[in-house]
Amino acid sequence: MKPRGRWRRERPKEDRELGRPVHEYAGTHRDRPAGRRGRRFDYETLACALRGHITPAADVRRLRPQDEGLGFDLPDGRRFVRCIRCDAWMRTAPPAQPLAESLPALAELELPQRGRELRSAFILRLIAIDRAIHFLIFGALAGLFFYVDANLSRLKSSASSLLQSIESVATNSGRGYPKGFIRRDLSKFLHLQNHTLILLGLVAVAYCVVEGVEAVGLWMQRRWAEYLTALATAGFLPLELYEIAARVTVARIVTLVVNIAILLYLLWAKRLFGIRGGPKAEREEGRIDPEEVFGPAHGKEAKAAVRATEA
Repeated sequence: MKPRGRWRRERPKEDRELGRPVHEYAGTHRDRPAGRRGRRFDYETLACALRGHITPAADVRRLRPQDEGLGFDLPDGRRFVRCIRCDAWMRTAPPAQPLAESLPALAELELPQRGRELRSAFILRLIAIDRAIHFLIFGALAGLFFYVDANLSRLKSSASSLLQSIESVATNSGRGYPKGFIRRDLSKFLHLQNHTLILLGLVAVAYCVVEGVEAVGLWMQRRWAEYLTALATAGFLPLELYEIAARVTVARIVTLVVNIAILLYLLWAKRLFGIRGGPKAEREEGRIDPEEVFGPAHGKEAKAAVRATEA
């Protein structure tokens, strides 16, 4: 079994071991990708803040020279270990009950999501939350339609009494026959048929199921869910455009913009339907070379920084 390291939650602390504060202990920062200016949002740090660090070097009995990119021991008994997700170096001590004798080879080390893969996971889960909200809305609408269908006669009777009261008040006050939206909507409700409510309820159930499946699949980062979401979103766009043409509202415009953004992200960034080389190109782009990222040279730099700080 390959040691993955324990999930660790570290609180911020005023400590500058390597010249800059990172998490509880100072560490190194990833280089900004070429061509990118300004500060970048660090998904790795956010993930570690929410779920804790992954430090496999903290859970083995001994660290070898080839493991220095993941951790190293100092003569005074201290151990510095590196989070393999956010690259922070943390000070600890050799474990009293190690999970393994030593670390596996870098090529065999099971890495967490990081870089483009982690950013994609965050965005997909944001889309999943959006779909979960739609699931709840359509579920509530389906329940409402079926409830009205089951109680239509009683509700129509109450609506008819209310409409008569409104007309009576308007007539007695000398304002004439009422023509407001309340009377118009009550009249429409009185002409509502059971089969219409059943049809609306079934449509709402269908939308609810689709949105729920999308939400679960996207949260679990399944490729089929990306295709399903893209197809469903593209299918709803003509309806949303029709609704905006009928009546422009802020909510409808925001919904349209969000859905277009989601569709473009899935098509372009996730390379659906073979766009930009398809899933094979996406895997190649997100592939990490463990030797390059976690090689001993990184540990030598961190060890030199510790010695320079303590000198």
